[in-house]
Formats: sequence, C-alpha cells, structure tokens
Amino acid sequence: MEATNNTLKGIREARIQKLTDLIDKGINPYPYSFDKNISAKQLQEKYKDLEAGAETEDTYSVAGRIMAMRNTGMFIDLVDDTGKIQIFSHKENLSPEKMAILKLLDVGDIVGFTGKIRRTPRGELSIKAFDLKLLTKSLQPLPEKFHGLVDVETRYRKRYLDMIMNEEVRDTFKKRSLIIQKIREYLCAQGFLEVETPMLHIQAGGATARPFVTHHNALDVDMYLRIAPELHLKRLLVGGVSEKIFEMNRNFRNEGIDIRHNPEFTMIELYQAYVDYNDMMCLLENMVASVAKDVLGTTKITYQGKELDLTPPWDRKTMLGAIKEFTGIDFNEYLTPDEARKQAEKLGIETEEGDSWGKVLDRIFEEKVEPKLIQPVHIIDYPRDISPLAKVHRDNPKLTERFETRINGWEISNAFSELTDPIDQRNRFEAQAKAKAMGDEEAMSIDEDFICALEHGMPPAGGMGIGIDRLVMLLTDSPSIRDVIAFPTMRPRA
Repeated sequence: MEATNNTLKGIREARIQKLTDLIDKGINPYPYSFDKNISAKQLQEKYKDLEAGAETEDTYSVAGRIMAMRNTGMFIDLVDDTGKIQIFSHKENLSPEKMAILKLLDVGDIVGFTGKIRRTPRGELSIKAFDLKLLTKSLQPLPEKFHGLVDVETRYRKRYLDMIMNEEVRDTFKKRSLIIQKIREYLCAQGFLEVETPMLHIQAGGATARPFVTHHNALDVDMYLRIAPELHLKRLLVGGVSEKIFEMNRNFRNEGIDIRHNPEFTMIELYQAYVDYNDMMCLLENMVASVAKDVLGTTKITYQGKELDLTPPWDRKTMLGAIKEFTGIDFNEYLTPDEARKQAEKLGIETEEGDSWGKVLDRIFEEKVEPKLIQPVHIIDYPRDISPLAKVHRDNPKLTERFETRINGWEISNAFSELTDPIDQRNRFEAQAKAKAMGDEEAMSIDEDFICALEHGMPPAGGMGIGIDRLVMLLTDSPSIRDVIAFPTMRPRA
C-alpha cells in the first residue's frame, strides 16, 4: 500500500507541474464555460451511415472527459454523459500553441474540441480537431484501465469514480431517474396531486420503525426524521386538498443495513378517497406494468437470472393461506398468542414472550414464506394487532384490509383500506403505546392531533406505500440497494 501511495503521490505531483506549466503559458486550467453544441450520441446517430474513410466539412464542438490517449495524444477517447467520440488531434490541424496544450493533457482531464467530422479507414467516427480548450485539469489519476474500478467499498464510497469508470453504473442512475419520472407521469395522468409534507416530525409515527432523533436548538425540542409521511398525508385528505394525493421523497429508519435496506430510502405514498385496498392492488399492478413498458419495453423482465412477469393481474394470497400453503399449519385453529408461539417453535422459529398472535404470524411468514414468493403476489388480510393504521376486515375482526406486495421475495408495497374511525384509531394507538412502554422501540405512540383530524372526518380511502429503491433494483437488475442509491450509507473509515 505504501508503494501505491507513493506512486499516486508522484502522479499527482507530475500533474500539478503540468498545471503550473499551463498557468505559465497564460492558460486558465479551470475556465468558466465552453460552447458545446452536440453530444457524442447525437454525432454517432447523425453520422451512422458515413462510410469508412469519408470526411465532411461539418464542424462541431464537443466536450467531455478524456478516457484514453494513444500515439502521444493523436487519438483520444472523449466521453460525455451520452457516450464516446474519438478525437483525431494532429499537428497538421492544430496550431503549435494548441499542440503545446495537448502535450500537457492527461487521462481524466475535461476538454473541449472543435473540428470536422470524419470516419477513419478502420470505421471509427472521429472529430478531426483544429481547436481545443482545457476545461478542467484533473490532478488525480483514474483507476487502472484494464482492471477498472472493482473494489466494492471504493465504488460505493467514491461513487463519482464508479460512474466515471463504469458506463453501466451511469445507465442505472439514468434509468432510476426515468422510472421516477414515469411513476409521476402515470399518477398525474390518473388525476393525483403531488404534495409535500414535513421531514422533521415532533412525534414519530406513520409506520412501525425505530426513528432517528435530532434536536432543534431554537425550539429546544427533540425532533424525529420522518419514518413515513402517512399521518400528514391523511391530514391533507381530511383537509380536502384533493381526493387523490401522493408524495415521493425520503424516509429515514434507524435500522440495519443490508442488500435491501438503507437507513434513508425513497418511497412514494399515495391516497385515494372512496376506494379500498382492492383498488390499490389494481393501481399498483397497472402502474408498475406501465413503467416497465416505458422504461424497458416489456413487462417480462429478468432479475439476477430469474424470469419475472409483471403483467397484470398479479396473484393474491391471504397471509394465513400462504402460511398454511408453505408450512401446513392453519392458524385459524390457533388463535391465541400462546398457541401460535407453540406452533412457531415446532417450525424452529424463535418468538418472544410478549409477541402477539399477529407478531408470531409475521415472524413465521418472514422466515418460511417470504423467500419463496418470487413472482408478483399480493399477500392480503394481515392480523389486526400488527396493522395499527388499517381498517378492520369486513369479514373477520381479527384481520385488517391490508396487503403487502412481494416480488422476488421482497416487500415492494404496503397498502390498506385506511382506518377512518377515530375511536378505533385511538384504541390501536394505545395498544402500540403499551408495546412501546414494554420495550418495543418500533411501536408508535399516540398522535393526538392526528386523532383530532380524524374526528373532523376523513373519507373512506385506500392508501399505499411503494419502495422506490427496490423497484429500481428489479427494473435495472441491480443486486444491492447500494447499486441504485447514489450515495448509500457507509460506516465511516478511520
């Protein structure tokens, strides 16, 4: 490592010397702008039929980062955000002053070139440059060309290097942007209104999760980074700003990190008045299918070698039915917490003394069922005691009208027929508060203002939260959530 550091130090010192030489020549190595008038991709498309060896009188200015130099700079691979174009820089076309600048260029520098379009006898579309302008002098070398940037830690910690070196990484984040854009377009076309709610909450709520705590100095109060926007969005539904609303933004949960979890993540929550969870299932299916078609051209995708069919309609299974299917145990016959825990023990699943009936079922589901749900499926009708914001099932008071959608074994969405009864909501909050007092750090506390809002009247509604990062993972065939979050949370290095 010491030799490597010494080598890097030597390269940087050599580049700083070139920087000094440029300044001595009266050249600003960090100018303010450049009149770029075409991209690499536009050139490749416009001149795709230009024959090998042909030259034109068409002149363009391009700009990008030098990714390779051959024959002492005569041939340069210039890359911008759309692709690569070759630069032919020869003393017959460049002035002595420009040639002097060319000799001081390095791989990694950002440069603008102006010249005529030609295709080399070997078939490479090129710009025969007669002018160049250094736009940014790079002082650090890029990772070694042939081995590239493969160290996972470095890729995530220095995402800018990951993007510079790996075109597929840039493509992933372009697709992420397009996926988000298409989701917005779909919802707006359905009449949804995009809204914004606070990131800082006086009281944590809206989901069962451990929050991040911060402190507001001027008010001298502790505040929480939001774990979900749900309770504020429902307040907007009470207020009648629109019968269809959504918000896409960050949530923060103080939990572990793995290939599917990052402490801050992007989520969309949406609410529609006068519908129930059945309508939310249809909305989700149709939206995901529409986005997949727009971004990938198909609803049949491959994720890490698995064929997934996103074509609606998706399968539906009750939570109790799925558990029975994969374990053989019908928990309609074991309706107390003690009975449920005994059955869980037979399955080799650990439970805790204070676990409710629903909590035990949830543990069993996560271990024995969830990993086997590869194709899109809605798991419906969750226990009431683990669904504090969902309406009681109209046919079974122990259950709620709630579903979670699984694809590739992952939770993609969580949705309810929303609870609108303020008395029932208070009772649910009180049960959560008791669990919190007994040590459950993820349980919610009583939100008096939200109950007050419900007492003013919230229309019957369906609501849904969708994990954007996991959806992007599926649609970009990315193995880890860190691959689709530009700057994932990492443990600090000493």
